[in-house]
Order: sequence, then C-alpha cells, then structure tokens
Amino acid sequence: MAHTTKGSLVSDKKDSVLEGFKAFLTRGNVIDLAVAVVIGAAFTNVVNSLVKGVINPVVGAFGTKDLDRYTSCLQDPCETNAAGEVVSGIPIMWGTVLSSTLSFLITAAVVYFLMVLPMAKYLARRARQQAAKERVEEVMEVSELEVLKEIRDALVAQRGGPGRSGTP
Repeated sequence: MAHTTKGSLVSDKKDSVLEGFKAFLTRGNVIDLAVAVVIGAAFTNVVNSLVKGVINPVVGAFGTKDLDRYTSCLQDPCETNAAGEVVSGIPIMWGTVLSSTLSFLITAAVVYFLMVLPMAKYLARRARQQAAKERVEEVMEVSELEVLKEIRDALVAQRGGPGRSGTP
C-alpha cells in the first residue's frame, strides 16, 4: 500500500537511498578498488625508493649523484643559495622530470608485465575454452538434428515413402 503523507515518502526515499548506498559499499568492486589503491600507494613507495636508491646513482655516475640537480639555465646567471632556493635566473629542472619519468616507466612496466599481461593471457585462455565448449555444444546440437532427420527418414520409409497415398 502506498504512503500518502509527506513524512512517510521522505522516509521511504531515505531508506532506499541508504539501502542503495549499503549495496554499493558491499559490492565487490568497491572493496577491490580500495585494496588496489592501498597496494598502489605502497608500490609507489617501492618504485620511488628504487629510482632514488639505484637508478639515480647509476645515472648520476655520469655526472652528479642526484638527478634532481640536473638543471639548465633559461636566463643567466642561475644562482642558488645554501638552502637550494633560486636567487637569480630561471632554471629548468629537467633532472626532476627525468627522475619522475623513470619512476613512471618502471611502474608501468611492472604493472604491465606482472598484472596486465598475465590477466590478458588468462582471459584469452578462458575465452578459447569457452569457444571450444560452445563448439562441442553446437556439434552435439547438429548431431541431434541429424539423428532426428534419420528417424524421420526411417519412419517415412516404413510408411512407404512420401508419394504413397492411403492409410498407414
């Protein structure tokens, strides 16, 4: 029975909104997404440590030890104080961009090779299995149809053929 008072309609809407929100939160996708965000944040720390602790020193062996110190000066003279703040000039900090790019490439490679590629192979294998299963079912349907045609032909032959007139 429908409610006619304003208060009860609002109450019904609140209940349905809260029920919908509860269903949304308890759905598996939201939990999976939350886990992925937490794991992604932890993984970002690992990649950043790898870049700063291993990659930067290897690249820095050809120059300074810290990629963040690789700069070019757009407007001379570029001078910094002891705290590393720019006092004059316009520096372009391409070392920071290079370090971030390396972090991104390492993260993307790990995600691709450890997550995306195996999942794609798994899904392709599963699709092949499903297609094979459907082919088997199709062959079974065709063979059932052939058996039914043979039964029909046998019954027609017992009756004396399709051109025979009279009672069976």
